[in-house]
Parts: sequence; structure tokens; C-alpha cells
Amino acid sequence: MSVKGGKTGPEAATAESPLRKGPTDAVLRASIWKRIHSHRNLYFLFIPVFAYFVLFKYWPILLAWVVAFKDLQLGSGVFRSEWIGWQNFKDIFYSPDIPNVIRNTVEISLLRLAVGFLPPIILAILFHDMATRRLKKWLQTFVYIPHFFSWVIVYGVVFGFFSVGFGFVNNVLSGLGMERHEFLLDSAWFRPILIGSALWKEIGWSTIIYLAALATVDAQLYEAAVIDGAGPLKRMRHITIPSILSVVTFVLCLSLGSLLSAGGEQILLFYNDAVFQTADVIDTWVYREGLARLQFSLATAVGLFQSVIGLGLVIGSNFVAKRLSGRGIW
Repeated sequence: MSVKGGKTGPEAATAESPLRKGPTDAVLRASIWKRIHSHRNLYFLFIPVFAYFVLFKYWPILLAWVVAFKDLQLGSGVFRSEWIGWQNFKDIFYSPDIPNVIRNTVEISLLRLAVGFLPPIILAILFHDMATRRLKKWLQTFVYIPHFFSWVIVYGVVFGFFSVGFGFVNNVLSGLGMERHEFLLDSAWFRPILIGSALWKEIGWSTIIYLAALATVDAQLYEAAVIDGAGPLKRMRHITIPSILSVVTFVLCLSLGSLLSAGGEQILLFYNDAVFQTADVIDTWVYREGLARLQFSLATAVGLFQSVIGLGLVIGSNFVAKRLSGRGIW
């Protein structure tokens, strides 16, 4: 079949058919606005959520960056206070207390991580492998409850155990003919009591994320392993741990990001003058120097410093985790 110009077959179809073009920017914009208009009721419902995050999450972050570089005066407000640049950060690092404060913070945070990281994983695996569902629910409830106690209640429990006058531990020591000991006033015992009480409070709640990960593991893998003769330890090594390794990496990276946050609320309740040199951390220093003395800019500068270091630690730990295991947060 001949066509005009002497071309036939596919060549003629190609010559006469126009080039296909994608939608223009105007068409795309019109399509987006059309979809927004069709779902306008959902967007109206989203407005309060958006306003909440802007007003109570992102706006305070912006104010914190501004206040950290100003000499905040309550009468002048944030934006009319004097801009002093890096002076707040200089005051922080020129303080004679800061080396001891940072050392205590890092040491206590590393102790929390070393002592408190593996027990929730082990407990979650034990819960996952538990055959009796009713017993499993009771035990989970029992270990979850301490998470909902305030630190004031936790300190009351600790005081009831370790008080020199009527504490359970000292009563046992006295009954055995041993001398009572001031555990709560002893620097050597402060950190073990601090870390132990924090572990007791949070170990159950920390298992939830691992139990959620274990719930996604295919049960047929365990059944096949049992048929092949794999015992509980081999099943845990070759199925359970690899299945939750990405979650473990995620939690570890986020935990490293809070290395400069040693649990100030708990320490404020637990520490005293006798253990001050061992217990003073960044959060307690901020409370004492920044809030008690109304140096709000100084306290904000410390918070900004913690945030920047935490972000760097999260990014660094994620990079290392991806290089070593191929898994990371993103």
C-alpha cells in the first residue's frame, strides 16, 4: 500500500503519527487541585493535626534556635531580646563543672545502654516462644505495669528497699548480723541503683517493638526447623534473631542518639549532696544553672547542643550499621 511521499508500512505510520507528549505542568497542577478538591473533607480534618504540629512541635524548635543565640529577658520577649551570638555556648564550655557533667552523662548513658539493651530482646523472645497464652498475658501485664509508674513512685519503691532505717535490704543485712549500709548516700551504689530501677521500670515496655517484629515471622519457618531437628537455641540463632535484626539496629541507632540524655528526671529525684560528683549530668546542670537561676538562653543552648550531637550520632551510627550489616534506619 502506497502513501503520499512514497513511504509505506510502519515508516508511513511513524511519519504521520505525532510524537507522544506527557502532561504539561498546567495539566498536572489542575489534576492535583482536582484531587485535593475531591478529597477536601479529609484535608479539612487534617488542618487541626497540621496546626498542632506547627504550633507545638516546629515553632518551638525555631524559637529554641533563636533563643540559644540571645540573652533572653522575660520582659522583652524572644525577638526583642539582645542578640549575643555564641556567648551562651562559650559560657557553657567555660564552666568548670562541664567536664565532670559531660563525663557523668556519657558514662551513665553508656551504662543504661549496656545494661538495658539486651534484656528486652531476650524477654521478648521468651514471651514469643511461650506456649501457654494465659500465662504469657499475665506475665506481660506484670512487666508492663512499672512503665506507668512515675519516677516519684519508683523512688519510693527504691527507698523502701534501700533505706538505712527500715529498708528491706538493710533489714535482711541486720538479720544476718551484718551492719546496715547507707546505700542511697554511697556514690559507689548510686549508679547500680539508678540503672537497676530504670531497667525494672522499662524492660517490659521495651519488649513491645520486638514482639511486634516477631509477630511478622512466618510460623512455617519454625515448623520446618523443628522437623529438621533444630532445637530452641538453633531456631533462635537462625530464625528469630535474623528476623528482628533490622528492628534491633533501628533501636540501637536511636538509643545512641540519646547519649547526652542520661535521664534527668530520674536523677533529679535520686541524687543528693553525698553523690553529687557522681550523679551530676547535663540535665541536672541545666535545671540548676538554667532554670533555677532563670538563665533560659543558657538552658536552651545546652538543649540545642544535645540535639545537634544526638542527630550526628544517629546519622553516624546509621552509616556504620549499613556498612557493617547492610541494615540501617534508612
